[in-house]
Amino acid sequence: MFGSTLIIAAFLSIVFILLLLLWLSRWNRRSSYVIIDWPVFGMIPALLWNLSHIHDFFTFILQQNKGTFLLKGPWFFGTDFLLISDPMNVHYVLSKNFPNYPKGPEFRQIFEPLGDGIFNSDSDSWSIQRRIFHSLLVKNKRFDLAVEITLRQKILNGLFPLLENVSQVDMQDVFQRFTFDNICRLVLGFDPNSLSIEFPEIAYQKAFDDIEEIIIYRHALPASIWKLQRWLQIGNEKKFKKSWKIFDDFLEQCIIRKREQVGQSCKDQMEGEGFDLLTYFLAEDNDFAKVAAESGILIKSNKFLRDMAFNLLTAGRDTIGAGLVWLFWLVGTHPFVEQKILEEIKANLGAKTSEKWRVFSIQEGRKLVYLHAVICEVLRLYPPIPFNHKVSIEEDIFPSGHNVPRNMRILLSFYSMGRMEEIWGKDCLEFKPERWISEGGRIKHVPSYKFVAFNAGPRSCIGKELAFLQMKAIAASVIWNYSLQVVENHPVSPSVSILLYMKKGLKVRVFKRFAP
Repeated sequence: MFGSTLIIAAFLSIVFILLLLLWLSRWNRRSSYVIIDWPVFGMIPALLWNLSHIHDFFTFILQQNKGTFLLKGPWFFGTDFLLISDPMNVHYVLSKNFPNYPKGPEFRQIFEPLGDGIFNSDSDSWSIQRRIFHSLLVKNKRFDLAVEITLRQKILNGLFPLLENVSQVDMQDVFQRFTFDNICRLVLGFDPNSLSIEFPEIAYQKAFDDIEEIIIYRHALPASIWKLQRWLQIGNEKKFKKSWKIFDDFLEQCIIRKREQVGQSCKDQMEGEGFDLLTYFLAEDNDFAKVAAESGILIKSNKFLRDMAFNLLTAGRDTIGAGLVWLFWLVGTHPFVEQKILEEIKANLGAKTSEKWRVFSIQEGRKLVYLHAVICEVLRLYPPIPFNHKVSIEEDIFPSGHNVPRNMRILLSFYSMGRMEEIWGKDCLEFKPERWISEGGRIKHVPSYKFVAFNAGPRSCIGKELAFLQMKAIAASVIWNYSLQVVENHPVSPSVSILLYMKKGLKVRVFKRFAP
């Protein structure tokens, strides 16, 4: 009986929304930003109508409402959520009252493929995994060496040969392939070699992209509707299930193959390019294994290895890949910024034009202050993860005075925060790397609750420094060796996904900067 009622309610909701969207199609884009709180259906029609430019839609709403807005969902569905970009409220949620705002069970449902990995976990499970990955990603010199070697090899053997043989290319596709190969090598010990002049279509890589794209729709729709689609296996949920299975099968094959390879001799081979995280967890007797086991986390189990791999692949590919795409678009459309980067490289690294290819190391990248400022400015305007999802455990009051009911969903718009005059001034929409450099020539410190590209508080990104260093090494190497000129009139806008890529990719013309 309940199931039939749910189906009828969902069907009527969809019919109503479709009719409403047909009527709204007569409006221009600006007028569509007017939000109507409809009887029964709340504000969901406006949300769905603006889904194709959701980040700018949220930004407009927040600018008009001082950074905090209650977006109401359909009656009886419990889908209201507080949308925030006010830095004091963000600081409160992510730091000051952190225990009251976990990810929550709904987040786990929406992001099912992440399993029990670190991004999907709360409480003890999250705390233990954070300690594990902090020890590994921040303090392990073997991992640092593996990152350096793997990155250099992928630039020399994948990225540069491709750029050498194309006159025009989609750099978004290139960087997605580059970072996917790179992180697969570090995590799984396997290079898919998707980055090649043939641009091969790899099923599990495509499946990975599809999963990320479809998850955004689970945020927009009431849970009962997408769960109904999942049960009926229709629409996006049918594609989601298929893609999830394809990628899980890939991960399972990698884990099985690695188990067969791992033996006592592996410990001696885990140096430099021989290091990968699957081997590390399978072959090492880690100090934290016992502590993890006490909390039910078995780090050598297929379940842990699968969830670990999925979470780190997401973090290691897309944060860097998306950031690089926006960087090369902004640098390509601001020639004076590109010139200053080249001048800094020449002044600090003594790069010679007589070399065929010059690849800069992670350590060399530390000397490039202006390039660091460029990356900060890129991530301010286009954070790879444009929003964060929380839920309140107990009733609360924000610093802004807004009441927060128990079990209220909170959506933090990091994309919008980079466009707030109250945080960045009247020139907040301008691309100005200089805003990050002090009079003494150093990078200015900006509190993480204002510059939120790497989250803030206890759940701030462990790999922040590593991401900066990799982006600097890649960007410096490409900019020094090649001039990438954005194709004239190429349309650029953020994609509708949980990762901030471009809808139409980034088409550029490729020119070798120095003649051989």
